[in-house]
Amino acid sequence: MYCKITDKFKDECGVFGIFGTEEASVLTTLGLHSLQHRGQEGAGIVSFDGNSFHSVRKQGLVGDNFNNKSILSQLPGKTAIGHVRYSTTGESKPENLQPLFANLAIGGFACAHNGNLTNTYTIKKQLVESGSIFQTSSDTEIILQLVARSQKKKIIDKLIDALNKIKGAYSLVILTNKKLIGVRDPFGIRPLVLGNKDGSSVLASETCALDMIGAKYVRDIENGEIIVITENGIESIKPFKKIPERPCIFERIYFASPDSIVGNKTVYTYRKALGEQLAIENNLVADVVVPIPDSGVSAAIGFSQRSGIPFELGIIRSHYVGRTFIEPSQTIRQFGVKLKHSVNRSCIENKKVILIDDSIVRGTTASKIVRMVYEAGAKEVHLGISCPPIKHPDFYGIDTPNYSQLIASQSNLEEMTKLVGAKSLFFLSLTGTYKAMDCEERNPKAPQFTDHCFTGEYPIDVSEILKINRIVNE
Repeated sequence: MYCKITDKFKDECGVFGIFGTEEASVLTTLGLHSLQHRGQEGAGIVSFDGNSFHSVRKQGLVGDNFNNKSILSQLPGKTAIGHVRYSTTGESKPENLQPLFANLAIGGFACAHNGNLTNTYTIKKQLVESGSIFQTSSDTEIILQLVARSQKKKIIDKLIDALNKIKGAYSLVILTNKKLIGVRDPFGIRPLVLGNKDGSSVLASETCALDMIGAKYVRDIENGEIIVITENGIESIKPFKKIPERPCIFERIYFASPDSIVGNKTVYTYRKALGEQLAIENNLVADVVVPIPDSGVSAAIGFSQRSGIPFELGIIRSHYVGRTFIEPSQTIRQFGVKLKHSVNRSCIENKKVILIDDSIVRGTTASKIVRMVYEAGAKEVHLGISCPPIKHPDFYGIDTPNYSQLIASQSNLEEMTKLVGAKSLFFLSLTGTYKAMDCEERNPKAPQFTDHCFTGEYPIDVSEILKINRIVNE
């Protein structure tokens, strides 16, 4: 069994691609390593050597699998794409690892996908009824099937034909025998950036992957844009009707690496600002501000600096208990959250403590940490969350619980406070969240972000998924 903290949204996926360099597979490995926070279930790389495609896909972490010359020697070529995975659609099985590859009539086609399609059931049913055979349970294979079945002649036209049939959130990195292609969905929900490494073009989910390999950031791929990279340069294609961009707000709140650049600022800057806004909205008297590590650190710094309450590392997180930790007995299993978090008693004892975290999903881990802090001798424990209550699931590439498991969906503030065991529980307002993102207020007619987890306003129809979920749960 895993020892894992479940009171968080589970990570999405990360994609990477590089065109025209002798060390394509090595640089792709490094890029994926920097994106490891986006998915830890498995990783894969597909390379092209000018004649043949080569693929290695492994369950587990990048560093555990792509760590020697014998593996990388299986991935020759000047162009490669890679993927780190956490399963959202599709089970955690080896066949679902990406990039997926298929030999099409016009040549090889490899695809790495970050996101989630919302009309998977309908399209897959149509494809199966018309004779398609699926080898995986991943929604990414639908894209390959649609490209393969398109009657268009050119690969880009086949891809556009396929994209016009799917709905959902997606960033794609695609490799053919002549092209590296990047695609971002019409709303731009999932991220994708363009970089340059000594003349070689790079595509990645976040700028931290560019930093890892010494590449320069060029720009974000626009919402609804297709980038085609060949030996002749870069072509931008915009086949969709232009609509306002709606990037996922949780990239800034939770998912992206703190050192990644989003909107000309580091993600750390946004998270610190979220903590500052939380302090502005909640004028509490306490002795120390303590982050729940590592997710609450940035916001806690902002809260401390704005409120003037000292910041202390009152909780220490073990970085050696991860997804591969084996719980050998029920006795060990009972220690639960203590395997990952321990209290620094000298910072806690006889003090009024404000715990800060970036989000709360089920509330199970928060309640255990609050109890641990009280057991360490705290006089009072207050819990501050640097985003609004999460009342609605995500269906765009983040694996979230259903409504029945979301504490804010099932309970009011008083009930939630009692459940987590804190003296008080407070959340950042939606207005404060937008201020921290450099938006004075949320435009109700055209919100600047995809914020459905707070508001229930889904920019892409999710009725099919909700219907399927109801059937499964009945």
